[in-house]
Amino acid sequence: MTLAKKDVLEMESLSVEEIETILDTAETLKEISTRPIKKVPTLRGKTVVHFFYEPSTRTKISFEIAAKRLSADTVSISASTSSIVKGETLVDTAKNLEAMNPDAIVIRHSAAGAPHLLARLVEASVINAGDGMHAHPTQALLDMMTIREKKGRLAGLRVAIIGDIAHSRVARSNIVGLNKTGAEVILAGPPTMIPMGVETLGAHVTYHVEEAIKDADVIMALRIQKERQQAFVFPSEREYSQCYGLTEKKLVGAKGDVLIMHPGPINRGVEIAPEVAEGPYSVILDQVTNGVAIRMALLYLLLGGPR
Repeated sequence: MTLAKKDVLEMESLSVEEIETILDTAETLKEISTRPIKKVPTLRGKTVVHFFYEPSTRTKISFEIAAKRLSADTVSISASTSSIVKGETLVDTAKNLEAMNPDAIVIRHSAAGAPHLLARLVEASVINAGDGMHAHPTQALLDMMTIREKKGRLAGLRVAIIGDIAHSRVARSNIVGLNKTGAEVILAGPPTMIPMGVETLGAHVTYHVEEAIKDADVIMALRIQKERQQAFVFPSEREYSQCYGLTEKKLVGAKGDVLIMHPGPINRGVEIAPEVAEGPYSVILDQVTNGVAIRMALLYLLLGGPR
């Protein structure tokens, strides 16, 4: 089984059938991580390069674990230890990587569109591990896997995404993916954190958290991304927490079996209270577990057979 494409760059390029194939494959491969020996020979002889221009913990490590559990050889490169510090361009880096014949390149970059440029320059499969404020398809896929695993479906669910929508590639990818699979997406946050025209992606917008949470099946809190803000767009973290932070009190209007999600890293006490992050409805660590399975599925589907 393979995907009928070379690269996975954003959710827009995936059909509903391809999304379902990825989720189904991830569910099958997840079992490998529970074995005493967590390794299968599926991608033996394949080489996966992990090229991360931005800091990462969960995404980078889960991609590396995913590749190794499928027996692929892995190489990790960061911006600080590559020739980028000497002035090498992404184009030249891509040409040099191509000359070494890797089978897949996983890239995270601060510039939106960088993975798309790389994909045009190399024969290897390119997987976008997050580019600027644009897209993070594997995060959306693992979120969708977690929701489907816990709820049994995606279609017809009400999913509230709360927080810094404007600077969030996770929000954008989730809106597109959830919309394609029939879920209803409601966005909530300060007006300064809701980008103009985001409704065109297929989401409803409110500036009141309680309205977004009402009857929600899933609530996803987002981190305030100060590193991407040119200037502070809210008065203080304390005020943000009071108005938009997820607390047990605010969850009263949600459904009794609501799922609480967060892409991480968490700012405890700001966008989410500790008792909510660690409460009975939290599936935050399930998201991390499913991240390995989703990335195994993508590597398997892209590299496991002839395209």
